[in-house]
Amino acid sequence: METIGLIAAAGQATRLSPLPGSKELFPIGFEPHPETGEPHPKPVSKYLLELMREAGARQVYLVIRKGKWDIPQYYGDGSQLCMHLAYLIMNQPYGPPFSLDQAYTFAKDKTVVFGFPDILISPPDALKTMLAKLQATQADVVLGAFPVQQPHKWDMLEFGEDGAVKHIYPKPKQSKLRYGWALACWKPAFTEFMHQHLQQVLAWKNKPDKAFELSVGAVIQAAIDNGLQVQSVCFDSGTSLDTGTPEDLQAAIRNYS
Repeated sequence: METIGLIAAAGQATRLSPLPGSKELFPIGFEPHPETGEPHPKPVSKYLLELMREAGARQVYLVIRKGKWDIPQYYGDGSQLCMHLAYLIMNQPYGPPFSLDQAYTFAKDKTVVFGFPDILISPPDALKTMLAKLQATQADVVLGAFPVQQPHKWDMLEFGEDGAVKHIYPKPKQSKLRYGWALACWKPAFTEFMHQHLQQVLAWKNKPDKAFELSVGAVIQAAIDNGLQVQSVCFDSGTSLDTGTPEDLQAAIRNYS
């Protein structure tokens, strides 16, 4: 089954606002310039694209909102990454799951790898390792779990036997749990579940107000509640560094410079 990447890049970056451009293109660290080989600024989202490429995804769909034209202008068709990139426009403005569902027609019969474009992850083969577990088990979803120091910034995971995810706790004020999730891969069964679940959410809400926003973690929890199998890979020596707040962005710049 073909593996594709999905990236929700429709956020407004309110915690970092104002910015001169899309947060997904904010430079973190350096890479060799493709022509000169000299150190060149590297946009934060490129790290995720490289993770997806390492996992075997050659087709990636980025869902953006109107006005974030600097993302397709920078990446173009993806040839600089030896990948094929396509761009979709967000429709329902109620959070990342709705952005991901914009790619439903293209993703419904594919294996999907997913990550957040403003989170820096190691090891570089994390998604590849997770895909191997997805293919080797009966799981519908596999989450990449990382030890985190600030649970209130993460969706924290409670595990059952053999690494199965029993419950996802969204950004708890206090928690004794150790791992938060930052990457995911899934089979078509979850893509279909998310598509149907989001339609139900909109029906329940009738006309959601502007403050309503649903998280990917909440949809995965709903999938667990409905019997889908969610497994995990814990990267004990790995790292996940969010760049979505000024203080975290400062830490990322220090670590990658």
